[in-house]
Amino acid sequence: MHKTVYLSLGSNMGAKVTNIKNAVEAIGAIEGIEVIKTSSLYATEPWGKKDQEGFINAAVEIVTSLTPGQLLERLQEIEIKMGRQPSEKWGPRIIDIDILLFGDEVLESRKLTVPHPHMRNRLFVLIPLEEINSAIRFPDDGMDIKEVLARVIDREGNQGITKI
Repeated sequence: MHKTVYLSLGSNMGAKVTNIKNAVEAIGAIEGIEVIKTSSLYATEPWGKKDQEGFINAAVEIVTSLTPGQLLERLQEIEIKMGRQPSEKWGPRIIDIDILLFGDEVLESRKLTVPHPHMRNRLFVLIPLEEINSAIRFPDDGMDIKEVLARVIDREGNQGITKI
């Protein structure tokens, strides 16, 4: 069975725009995945750990026949191949690929929580996601993305996002 999945990508090291584009290309090359839509790129201020370079972020819609665990493994393989090193929480990274939503599934395991536990607090996730699908409803609470955006738009740490 094929599921629609939404991913968030971010980079704040090296050639950030190229890193995002290369990651999207690598995702599309995985057997069992079709890239449907990619958002615009957004320049964003760091979230959580402020003393680092700004990020480039994007959202991607895919359709996949992979299970959530298989998808997570493939995405982590891409991160490693692109040079991502284990680092401090919210620290600098060449590429970060997060699974935001996996169909209408609600999952919680040691390795993966879906919907992504922090996505509702981050404009750098919500704005690109809303760009590619403004009708998204979160499977755990039924809220739509526009409601969530309205609640977080002015929260501290959520300024500093620019479409590029």
